[in-house]
Amino acid sequence: MPNIIYEDNHILVAVKPPNMLSQADKTGDADMLTCMKDYIRTAYNKPGNVYMGLVHRLDRPVGGLMVFARTSKAASRLSAQMRKHDLGREYLCIVTGPVKDTFTRIDYLIKDERLDKIVVCEADVKGAQEAVLHGRCIARRDGTALCAIRLETGRKHQIRVQMADAGAPLWGDNRYGYGIPGQQIALWGYRLTLEHPTTHEIMTFQDLPYGNVWNAYLDVLTAISQGTPLNAINTNLRPEDEGETT
Repeated sequence: MPNIIYEDNHILVAVKPPNMLSQADKTGDADMLTCMKDYIRTAYNKPGNVYMGLVHRLDRPVGGLMVFARTSKAASRLSAQMRKHDLGREYLCIVTGPVKDTFTRIDYLIKDERLDKIVVCEADVKGAQEAVLHGRCIARRDGTALCAIRLETGRKHQIRVQMADAGAPLWGDNRYGYGIPGQQIALWGYRLTLEHPTTHEIMTFQDLPYGNVWNAYLDVLTAISQGTPLNAINTNLRPEDEGETT
């Protein structure tokens, strides 16, 4: 059962483990939406069908925070926040190429059916979708960089595609980078900010990755967990390491 870090009568916030589906597909593998429904059914002894609204998704190999709606009203209001880009989603990732201390990517993405991948294209290509992200490099070590990414848009595979196109693919990304079988992609939805659908309170949740390649930055992750601002960490940042990510 995924770790549930907050719940009330309107929303539920849980941590999706890496390699778990956000919602069911034809594989029949375990998925977060079904697990959350099963949890509510069991925990509150609710017979029959349980309502649970899927507000947003994480790619299958990616772990991190997800919010679910327990009522249709909550689902509608959280979805509106998504459309207006008011649902704050921030990620941590480890990249294998050069990045600047701070950077913004504005690209246009489209599905290449021949490659079965999302690719960067020109803005005037039919069906292209604008993709905007903002990033900060927190630390650099051993040819990698730990970055925090804030999304303005929520396109499929957005961070993976845009960072790869910038020459800084994610560590362990077999699809868009140079990962090898058995490696786990270093991308984690670590921070989620939302307006509660009924109380209108601004709520922020945080969950940090651990293990595997993340251990190279364990001291940095510990500092973040203790509340140290990202711009106050800034370890091993050197101007000569800056890349061309803009």
